[in-house]
Amino acid sequence: MARTRRGTLTAAATALLLLTTACGGATTGGTDGDTVTVGMLHSLSGTMAISEVTVRDSVQLAIDEINADGGVLGHQIEPVIEDGASDEATFAERAEKLLQSDGAATVFGGWTSASRKAMLPVFERNNGLLWYPVQYEGLEASDNIVYTGATTNQQIIPALDYLREQGHTSLYLVGSDYVFPRTANQIINAYADAHDMEITAEEYTPLGHTEYSTITNDIARTEPDAVFNTLNGDSNVSFFQQLRSAGVTPDATPVLSVSIAEEEVEGIGADNIAGHLTAWNYYQSTQTDANTGFVEAFTDTYGADRVTSDPMQSAYNAVYLWKAAVEEADSFEVDDVRAALDGITIDAPEGTITLDGDTQHVVKTARIGQINDDGLIDEIWTSPEPITPDPYLTGYDWAADLTG
Repeated sequence: MARTRRGTLTAAATALLLLTTACGGATTGGTDGDTVTVGMLHSLSGTMAISEVTVRDSVQLAIDEINADGGVLGHQIEPVIEDGASDEATFAERAEKLLQSDGAATVFGGWTSASRKAMLPVFERNNGLLWYPVQYEGLEASDNIVYTGATTNQQIIPALDYLREQGHTSLYLVGSDYVFPRTANQIINAYADAHDMEITAEEYTPLGHTEYSTITNDIARTEPDAVFNTLNGDSNVSFFQQLRSAGVTPDATPVLSVSIAEEEVEGIGADNIAGHLTAWNYYQSTQTDANTGFVEAFTDTYGADRVTSDPMQSAYNAVYLWKAAVEEADSFEVDDVRAALDGITIDAPEGTITLDGDTQHVVKTARIGQINDDGLIDEIWTSPEPITPDPYLTGYDWAADLTG
């Protein structure tokens, strides 16, 4: 499998790495006395804050729980929190700061693929380790990223299979204008060609866009079987409000979204989106013992009115997966932790999950949900078994032209 490999270290980074190793031995990465520094890098402002603030909160919850239980290898986790400000260049700059100035042993963060793509060379150049918590478009696997959200064959392809099984053979595609929606829609088009499905339209708008009446009126006029939605951030608020105003109902034309979870539903308003569909690997309503405890811990910490979601759960899992890998390696050093990743298993809120060392992705169960009148999401379909990650879609003949 072709993977994005670690780049050559800069002279400064090499000198820093050699100095750190010489001064501290195998367990010194990011440590200072009884603490270990980690980075938290999320959009706390801008159009993506509607999604990312809650992810920050879940990472903090996991850190607080682990610290209360004694920490990691006898060290308390000390987070340095940075704001990516919904801007890819800022994500890259803040990532560099966390690795170079703060000496973070690892970093938890990112949401959009644009932010991840911007950070990727920073982590490769510095041999850092980013734990990325959100579903994405696949066609990537880096030694310097652990992907705890779904890749394409664990979310988008099961969602397409579900729509086709429900008799929805014509799809209207709407997405934000950046790498994730455009790549996802290339995959959706290839899937549609191979399965006798029609793509009736493919529309993109900038992140933060708010005027959707032309698109929503077009959906009402053309009456596709379903809409596949890859909009991100607070654009979804305007889209669903205007879709409802155009008279499009979930009974006639369901919208299946892959970037709307419980947190976004609250911002959109349940009355604007109830009845529409989502594809994830976790919902607040997911029935596991671990999830009961997770939801209770989150609401006890942040308030009974707060909700949990797939990306925040995947971010929460990332901290525990990192802890398990560090303890398996008996080291905080990135190379040692990476070598320990394969087969790391935890009992997560979404169910038992295992890291696949070859791709640094997680084995996950796919779930289709329907948004209810209370703003929560009811699970209406679940994959028969957990799905092994296939980020390059090597197991799908119809994807050969996409993956080279």
